[in-house]
Amino acid sequence: MTSYALPEPERLRAAVTDYAHSFRSTALEMDRPESDPKTLNPIVSDAYNQLFLSLPPEYNQDPLIVDGRPSYLYSCVERAVVYEELAWGDAALLISAPGPSLSGVVTEQLADPVQLERYYTRLAKGPTWTFFAVTEPQAGSDATNMSNALVETDGGKVMRGRKKYVGNAARADLGVAFARVRPGPLGISAVTVDPSRPGYHATPIPTMGMRAFGLTEIHFDDMPVEEDDILGKHLSPTRRGMAGAMRTFCLARPIVAAMALGAARACLDYAEEHRRELRGEERTALEKLRQRHTGIRHLTLTAAARADNDPSDGTMSSAAKFKAAELTLECAEFALRQFGPGARFEHPLLDKLHREARAFEFMEGAGNMQRLNLAQGYLKRRILND
Repeated sequence: MTSYALPEPERLRAAVTDYAHSFRSTALEMDRPESDPKTLNPIVSDAYNQLFLSLPPEYNQDPLIVDGRPSYLYSCVERAVVYEELAWGDAALLISAPGPSLSGVVTEQLADPVQLERYYTRLAKGPTWTFFAVTEPQAGSDATNMSNALVETDGGKVMRGRKKYVGNAARADLGVAFARVRPGPLGISAVTVDPSRPGYHATPIPTMGMRAFGLTEIHFDDMPVEEDDILGKHLSPTRRGMAGAMRTFCLARPIVAAMALGAARACLDYAEEHRRELRGEERTALEKLRQRHTGIRHLTLTAAARADNDPSDGTMSSAAKFKAAELTLECAEFALRQFGPGARFEHPLLDKLHREARAFEFMEGAGNMQRLNLAQGYLKRRILND
């Protein structure tokens, strides 16, 4: 819960529309493999406090102003509204921007007061890129098979292992990585990572879409770890490590759903704006997609409100993320079909939108994982009355 009044969603959305158009202005340049969001679009630094900081009010002296009142984007609901609009402009730039992102969410879930103060202070100083590393090359995010480890040596603890498909890790100033400290699913800890330390190596991975995100493989080659880098030591084993990651995913999935909805709307808007005339069945199909978009937006905002209230229950978050990712791909394919076999060459922005539409399926858990979460929610009677 926030300590300030939340603005009306439509007013909040309107307050960031100009920012979304700025995102759109560099979308194609941002799609080039060599592009760097740190320098290509100055908005990621100029609007850092307004759009990306997402910290408690006392750490943000220059927040977004909506109808004369501050909006700190500290709640899941606020971020869902704003990130949908910004993703309409360019989802790739949005996820490659500075700010706490998932590392901030998991730090809030697991850090002690001293660690949390240190983290907040670091982010509040200015644009700070972060990363969140769970997935491994051979194990995905399966905690039982995680091999990246904290190892005790004569010189102290070191991190040894690899992480893969980590966004922003090659440009990051700070991050959080999960590592094994002992056998078993409860033997996982989250660790604050300083990429400037020896033994940290991040290698970019070429991708077909979301190129600005800088997807990366990290190699931890005996990177030194201090005791106060380890998060959650003051918590019981059942509340630290992967339990914190699961709560983080519950809070993140409505945000991913919102970004997917922004990309979906961008596809539909493009088709409607650039196609000279839509035939009857095409117009009907477009209207049905927009109706579904409206319904899933409502689902997403409901999920965001639930996540703010109880981040341990991810049932609604999984529903929103699953349905939004599914819709985005349908909208991208619908839009592409409206322009014939040469669409990818003649409409480069639409080509980019279509290539990036599949990314939402894999963010914070693929569709099969969301189905499992929904099944568990049903069995626990969490969704019978929804």
